[in-house]
Amino acid sequence: MSGRFSASRNWYAAWVSGMFFPLHEHLMHRPTFPYLDNLEHSQWLSREEIEKLQMVKLGELLGLALEHSPWHAKRIREAGIELGSGVPLTMDDLQRLPVMNKADAMENVDHIAWRGVPGGAFKYNTGGSSGQPLIFYYGRWRQASDAAGRIRARRWWGVDVGDREVYLWGAPVELSKTDRIKTLRDRMLNQLVLNAFDMSISNMDAYIDAIHSFQPKCIYGYASSVALLAARVEERGIKLNLPGLRVVCTTGEPLYPYQRTLIQAVFGVPAANEFGSRDIGFTAHETPEGQMLLMSESIILEILDPNGHPVAPGQIGEAVMTGLCSQAQPFIRYRTGDMVRCADEVCKEGRGLHVISEVIGRTTDFIIRPDGTVMHALAVIYVLRATEGIGEFKFIQHAVDRVEILIVPNQHWQPEFITKVVQGVQARLSMDVRVEVRLVDDIPPEFSGKHRYVVSHVALPAGVGALGHVQAEK
Repeated sequence: MSGRFSASRNWYAAWVSGMFFPLHEHLMHRPTFPYLDNLEHSQWLSREEIEKLQMVKLGELLGLALEHSPWHAKRIREAGIELGSGVPLTMDDLQRLPVMNKADAMENVDHIAWRGVPGGAFKYNTGGSSGQPLIFYYGRWRQASDAAGRIRARRWWGVDVGDREVYLWGAPVELSKTDRIKTLRDRMLNQLVLNAFDMSISNMDAYIDAIHSFQPKCIYGYASSVALLAARVEERGIKLNLPGLRVVCTTGEPLYPYQRTLIQAVFGVPAANEFGSRDIGFTAHETPEGQMLLMSESIILEILDPNGHPVAPGQIGEAVMTGLCSQAQPFIRYRTGDMVRCADEVCKEGRGLHVISEVIGRTTDFIIRPDGTVMHALAVIYVLRATEGIGEFKFIQHAVDRVEILIVPNQHWQPEFITKVVQGVQARLSMDVRVEVRLVDDIPPEFSGKHRYVVSHVALPAGVGALGHVQAEK
């Protein structure tokens, strides 16, 4: 890369970080950069000081919930939590509240969401690989928390706003006007988005060329999709030349050791995993020291056993979270369904943020289209979770031209939704794919006891590396 090109790139990156993106966030009424300034300072507080900050924010969140969320207000009153007395809240106060789950959030949304929240409440849906879709509302502070948290985490790796980033991410089948605007914004932000839902061999080869031309400082994408692309690079025997690349950040699922080894060998830089979800938001990120740090200023994390008691350091439990920036629809002591390992450590670089030992999480399979295109499982999950009448689901690919979908309907289910599901899945896969939808009362776990909500019995096509399903289930 010539010195002239490098200087131009640095000037443009500085313009994006100092002018364009701050202006964009201001016009969107998101306090991203003021919150980022706070995060840059607060991460260096002591653990005790950060936990005091959490309790202050918890008091503010519970106060808003008491005033604007009748469902939460009832629980707060029944727990006997006193607000506004001048006495700081404690974790004991929080733990007097019962936990909530996805069903609570979904079924009581009209009594939880604060649609008049300053900046507006925006409808969103989730479900991920959990198989249980959720429709909820988020506000400007949640958006700012996510964006500021990611920017701070990228800075740990020497990557800042405006630096070139490649996103291996999901993309819609057809671009709407809104999608086109987002694509233009991405380009102005120095971001190149490659479609993780359309990973045919020819497309992956084109992605490799595009990454070479773009010369990113960071690559970001679904863990399994980035590993699949790395396997294709290895299959072709290509030696990548990306001198400016600092880190490959993965998200959406656990980053397994074999994937980390492959990604780091192919791209020549460390791989850092991210932990988060649509309902709670950006939660934690790995540091150059190999530690997963919680975004403690925005989230209170409890790691609980099946009886609801905190686990001991080193033990695995369910991540129960309180989103301190979830004013539009408060998530308070929310059971995420993700399994994590508790740590009794401090940040090796001196931050007061809490440390997560390991994210166990959930895993998904790839889906193979009849033309051989490899698609991340989220491609079909997006279709199913957008259907309001689905309580739970399981997607099974028996062959490239035959899939089966088990659906546990909820109270919003309508018979015509079957046609919507079939058409949505065929739009992703092919009109030649036979889609069988079966309504069931419940979906049992696998023989192993694990819940897998997207399962493919179709082998990956030749030429995309040795990433078989046996490895994916480890």
